[in-house]
Amino acid sequence: MAPAAQRGPFPKESQLLASSAASRVTDILGREMTDDQPYGHVAVTFSEIARTLFSAKTVGGTLQQIVDFAVLTVEGCDAAGISLLTGSRVTTPVYSHPVALEVDSVQYETGEGPCLDAITKEAIVSAEDLAEDPRWPIFGPRAATLGMRSLLSCRLSANANGTLGALNLYAGLPRAYGVIDRTTALIFATHAGIALGAAEALEDATVSLNTEIHRVENLRGALASREVIGQAEGILIERERITADQAFAVLRRASQHLNIKLREVAQYVVDTGEIPPG
Repeated sequence: MAPAAQRGPFPKESQLLASSAASRVTDILGREMTDDQPYGHVAVTFSEIARTLFSAKTVGGTLQQIVDFAVLTVEGCDAAGISLLTGSRVTTPVYSHPVALEVDSVQYETGEGPCLDAITKEAIVSAEDLAEDPRWPIFGPRAATLGMRSLLSCRLSANANGTLGALNLYAGLPRAYGVIDRTTALIFATHAGIALGAAEALEDATVSLNTEIHRVENLRGALASREVIGQAEGILIERERITADQAFAVLRRASQHLNIKLREVAQYVVDTGEIPPG
């Protein structure tokens, strides 16, 4: 097997905590965990993280918070990325380090890997050493060549029936994740999936609302135009002793001749009682 590619240091707290959302969790992550309450620390941490994830106002913001928190929360994680399922297509829209995108791309190219298995088969898939794992004979060695030896993929689901994608946690060392790490990752992915589902629903609702507002505004404008045109027709009918169809034809010809909107011609007639000169 080719030696692992040399890369710069992975971003840790100093870089990942640049966002104000992540900084709110810094103190909790930094508290000492007592021997008799290891899971109490995790519970408090996730309580704060869950609230922060739901505070993001966009799907993109939620996704970025998920990968940033994942690197901080799961011990041994060097890089994280999210594989998002859209129809039958899987992509990686966000990642904490470019190597996560590179390794994810190898999974999509080869059609095998923990991420794809987490989406289609099991809720959590762990690889202790990608260089030697027989489950992915093509992907594994290529991922190891890129410098990643351990990989933990957790399915992201908004509910029991809706798979959104997978959270992928990469480590440069083999056997980087223990039982507590896998449990922590699974709990975190559960919170993240629900937050992501809520963000997508909110974004869809916002788009639908904006579309409806735009439609109503267009309808209101059309009704206003129709009212002005009707008033102009009435003026022409009264002044020229012509029919409604003939009055509309006069307005239309003026609009075409002057190359201005019919509503503007009608407004001119309403304001002046005359057809625009020209």
